[in-house]
Amino acid sequence: MDERNLTDRGLDNNLTGKLKDLGGKVKDAVGGLTGDTSLQAEGKGDQLEGKLQDKLGDVQRGIDKL
Repeated sequence: MDERNLTDRGLDNNLTGKLKDLGGKVKDAVGGLTGDTSLQAEGKGDQLEGKLQDKLGDVQRGIDKL
């Protein structure tokens, strides 16, 4: 079990989510430029996953403030 408080875990999830979203945007753009629809789709999936992880971090940090 993770011994850190929810704020720390939330911040980690925010950072990781933002990085995953950014990486997904790069994949999406490269896929679009090269015509690689598979890479483009993977990038869009990474963006969604990153945004969800970022939101999870927001929720964790919000709960810890209660």
